[in-house]
Amino acid sequence: MTSPTTMPKPTTPTTRAEARTARVVTPRRRPLSRVGDAMLGLAATAGALCIVLAIAAAVFDVRVTLFSTGSMSPTIPAGAAAVARGIPASEVRVGDVVTVDRAGKLPITHRVTSVAAVPAGDPEARRITMRGDANAVEDPFPYDVERVRIVLFSIPGIAPLIAGAGTPPVMVGVTLAATVLVVAIFWPRRERGRPPRRRAPGRRP
Repeated sequence: MTSPTTMPKPTTPTTRAEARTARVVTPRRRPLSRVGDAMLGLAATAGALCIVLAIAAAVFDVRVTLFSTGSMSPTIPAGAAAVARGIPASEVRVGDVVTVDRAGKLPITHRVTSVAAVPAGDPEARRITMRGDANAVEDPFPYDVERVRIVLFSIPGIAPLIAGAGTPPVMVGVTLAATVLVVAIFWPRRERGRPPRRRAPGRRP
């Protein structure tokens, strides 16, 4: 007959020092680490939004237009930013708010007041007249266009923020802040509550 197999009993710490060593210590997270995690989350969200906007601009011809004047008030006040999508001129209708590129000048965004074919021109081209909602008269000249950008929606008050974000001082400040934040988060530091290392018996420094 074979004797029954006995299971070894789990060893338990016999001294206070062994108990402190065996105890699992969970390091506390510093407030700076929490702030860093939140900032990294915001940076990741902003980065993802930039990627989405870049893809939309390349694939769907979506652009952001900043309004520095109030010619389209109150529909689109000064300081607003509008998101517009490129469409063929043949799809333009009276009442649409569109952006038209002008040779040698800044683009203009006004409401379409009339649409007509271009005489002896491209069948897809259109001659349109426009007027700002805050203006009493139409623009001085009609526009012959093959493609325009129609405004989808606008957000008041954010044009200065978008314009300021691209200035060199802001870019330098954001870069320095991001560098300091990353260094502060990933800089190696000793965990609290970890017991000091013991020297092996018999060894001398």
